[in-house]
Amino acid sequence: MYNNDHIHNPHVPNSNPKPLKRHHTTQYYMQRVQDSLTTRISKIFCSIFLSLLFIVGLIAFIFWLSLRPHRPRFFINEFSIPGLDQESGFLNPQITFKVTARNSNQNVGVYYESMSGSVFYKNKKIGSMPLLFPFYQDHKTTTSVDGTLGGARLNVSSQRWAEFQHDRAHGNIVFRLELTSVIRFRISTWDSKRHTMHADCNVVVGPNGHILPAYRNVRCPVYFS
Repeated sequence: MYNNDHIHNPHVPNSNPKPLKRHHTTQYYMQRVQDSLTTRISKIFCSIFLSLLFIVGLIAFIFWLSLRPHRPRFFINEFSIPGLDQESGFLNPQITFKVTARNSNQNVGVYYESMSGSVFYKNKKIGSMPLLFPFYQDHKTTTSVDGTLGGARLNVSSQRWAEFQHDRAHGNIVFRLELTSVIRFRISTWDSKRHTMHADCNVVVGPNGHILPAYRNVRCPVYFS
C-alpha cells in the first residue's frame, strides 16, 4: 500500500506562507532625505568653488598678459664707413652708426644698466665701444643710440681694408652690428632680475660706404643670454 500523505494535492493551499514585505522605518526615510540634501549642497558648493576658481584664473591670466614684459625693439637707421672709396682710407678708418631702441610695453619700463656696441666683419670683431650711460626708458618711448668707432677702438689694418676694397669691387660689404645691454624690467616699484640682451643688426653698405636703403630702418633680432 502507498502512503497518501506524500501525494501533493494541487487544490490544497500551500501550508508555507509567503514572507511578509518589510516596511522601512521613518528614521530610514529621514536618513535618505538628509543624505540627498547633503549631496545636493556638496554639489552646489563644488560648482560655486569651481566657478570662482575659473573667474580668478581668468582675471590672473588677463592681468599677466597686460603686465608681461616684451623685449625692446631695435632698428638700424644709419651705418657708414667714410672714405671707403679711398685707397688710403685704412690710415684713419671710422665707422658711424645710429640705432633706435623702442620700448613698446604698455605698463612696463626698461632700465638699462649698461650698453656696448661691437662691429663684426666676416664674424670677426673689428671694434667695440661703450654706449650711453645707465638710463631708464619709460613705456611707449624711443631712445636714439649713436656711436662712432675709430682710432684704437676700431681694429682695421691695411689687410682688412684691402678685404673691404675687394668686397666693394664685387658690389657690397656685409657687416654685423651687435648691441649688448644689461637690463631690468620695471613694473611700478618692482624690478625684475637682470637680463643680458643682445640686438644683432645685419648691415650691408654700398660702394660709397653708406648703408643700402633696403637695410635702413630694419628691425634687429633681439635675444637674451
